[in-house]
Amino acid sequence: MPRFFLALCLVPLCHAAEPLHETFGPEFDAARFLTPIPNKNSSVREGVLWTRGESGGKYPPMVYLPVEGKDLMISFRYRHLAAGGWLWFFVDGEDGFGSEDHMLRVKLLRTGVELEVDGHSMDENHPLAQKNRPADPKSGAYRLNEILPMEKIDLTGNTWHEVRLVFHGEDVTVSLDGEAWSKSLKRSNFNAGKLKLLWMQNGGQAGIELDDIRVEEIPN
Repeated sequence: MPRFFLALCLVPLCHAAEPLHETFGPEFDAARFLTPIPNKNSSVREGVLWTRGESGGKYPPMVYLPVEGKDLMISFRYRHLAAGGWLWFFVDGEDGFGSEDHMLRVKLLRTGVELEVDGHSMDENHPLAQKNRPADPKSGAYRLNEILPMEKIDLTGNTWHEVRLVFHGEDVTVSLDGEAWSKSLKRSNFNAGKLKLLWMQNGGQAGIELDDIRVEEIPN
C-alpha cells in the first residue's frame, strides 16, 4: 500500500459509522440501546418495541439510543394503541462548547407537529436563554430554547406513522408520512455531531409501539 494512502486512512475522515436498522426481530440486540430493555415500561413483543405506563418520575417513560455522525438520515415508525397521549422525539448532540445537550425536539402531538430547537450560548442574557435553567456544569453554556408554532395535522388515529429527519450541514428536513407534512430548518448548531436519540412516550397503559429505526450517514 502506498505510504500516502496509508497515512490518509489513519485520519478520522476514513471512519464511517455502520448504518443501523433495528426491526426488533429475532436478532434484536438490546446492547445497542442505552436504556436497559426489557424494563418495567419497555419490552419487545411481536417485532416492535412497546412502551407503556408511567415512569414514576417527572417525565413519561424514555428510550435512549446512541448514534454517531453529523450528516445523518434518521427515521422510525410509531403508533399509539389507544386514544390520547403524545410522543416527543429528541436528537441530542454536541453543544459547541465542550458538552452535549438536546439539539432538536420533534413533538408529535395528536393534533399536529411542533419543533423545538435547542441551541447554546455563553450569554446568560441571550433573549432565547431557557428561563430558570443554569449553565451547563461542564461547558458553562446556556441552553437557547426556540419553540416554533405548532403545525396542524390530524394524528388522532391509532395508525402507523413514519418520521424522517435528514441532517446535512446546518440544514435539517423533518417529514411525516412522506409528503403528508414536512419542514426544513437551517441553524448553525445542526452541523454539530449527533450523539443520542431519545423517545419520550406518553401512551398510557396501552402504550406506543416503535419499529423500523434507521440511522445512516449521508455521503458528502
